[in-house]
Amino acid sequence: MPQAGLPARRAAVFLLDQVLGEGRLLSEAIGGGALERLDPADRATAQRLATETLRGLERIDRILQKHLQKYPPITVRNALRIGAYELCIGGAAHGVVNSFVEIVSRSKRHGSMKGLVNAVLRKVAANGAEVYPTLRTPRLPKWLRGPLVEAYSPEIVAAIEEAHFAGAPLDLTAKSDQGALQRATEGALLPTGSVRLKEAGQVSMLPGFKKGTWWVQDAAAAIPVQVLAPKEGEAVLELCAAPGGKTMQIAASGAKVRAVDTSESRMARVAENLKRTKLEADLVVGDALAEEGQWDAILLDAPCSATGTIRRHPDLPHAKDGSDFFDLFNLQAQMLDHAVHLLKPGGRLVYCTCSLLPDEGEAQVEELLERHEGLRVDAEALDIEGIDPAWRSEEGGLRLRPDYWSDQGGMDGFYIVCIRKD
Repeated sequence: MPQAGLPARRAAVFLLDQVLGEGRLLSEAIGGGALERLDPADRATAQRLATETLRGLERIDRILQKHLQKYPPITVRNALRIGAYELCIGGAAHGVVNSFVEIVSRSKRHGSMKGLVNAVLRKVAANGAEVYPTLRTPRLPKWLRGPLVEAYSPEIVAAIEEAHFAGAPLDLTAKSDQGALQRATEGALLPTGSVRLKEAGQVSMLPGFKKGTWWVQDAAAAIPVQVLAPKEGEAVLELCAAPGGKTMQIAASGAKVRAVDTSESRMARVAENLKRTKLEADLVVGDALAEEGQWDAILLDAPCSATGTIRRHPDLPHAKDGSDFFDLFNLQAQMLDHAVHLLKPGGRLVYCTCSLLPDEGEAQVEELLERHEGLRVDAEALDIEGIDPAWRSEEGGLRLRPDYWSDQGGMDGFYIVCIRKD
């Protein structure tokens, strides 16, 4: 009979190997089927251990450095990292140490290092829980921290890193009545209308899930559709629609929405959520650049670096290195140009990215206006409930950061702008 916790811990080591050794995102590693044989509880534990170890990686490595003369192979190092994380948050030393010694001992390549794992983790168990909270808040890697410091300031980036380390609560968007959702879930009603839960538990067991009265959506991600303000009967095109939170917002307004995305699997999830919420949309698996027609309103949530979502996805700065940024910038510009072409005269386009980089937000809009005549930024579209005037950017858009609402749990980093076509 396997030791309690062993399958989840072994899977967590695998996930860290994929992120830190292979440069894959956690979503890709999990989606590859490697965790399918685990029961749901172990699968959730493995994901949590991998996620939280990545979140505190700098602190964990500092603690381990004191007990290592040289770094062991990546798999052994990752076993030490996860074990150290568990010990630093108060895990029972006996069970944690024995599990990771067992995991390493079963490795054909690294079995001889079980003694090292045992010795190092026992030293961490002695005082790791006391040392861990006193260490510096983990910083972003240099490839990302540098551009953000240049765009904002060292102080702002430090505040963003604090928000990343704190993690993210669960935000819900109501289909129609956010007050009823707030009362049913006993969550907090945020200024922009989202309902926030600090301790959500199993999402599918929350009140209203089966009836489809809400969906999971970060509060910042819910703002672009509020800026778009779709109206009943309007023809709305949504480009890059998955995972579908914005699709459901548009559909709930009564507008006729065509939602386009290249990912068949992600669009299948959108279809499931539409069915659960009893909402309708025309779903298309295809290339946004191949879309045709003329539309009253368009929402373009463009492919981006996703650097605004690190508080929920701490694997991102470790799995990426910024080498694909310029390709993303070019793709965003192409999609903006195409969206403008599809917009009816008098129509509106909301462009957004879940990025902290101005190159994917403010700069894209400035360059778009230089390339096209007859376009203007509609700053008045941002006059919606809960928007702090300090969030507005010079060119008329909205710049959201993870350190905003820090006393309430923060928000994803986003850029949002409304463009009008004369």
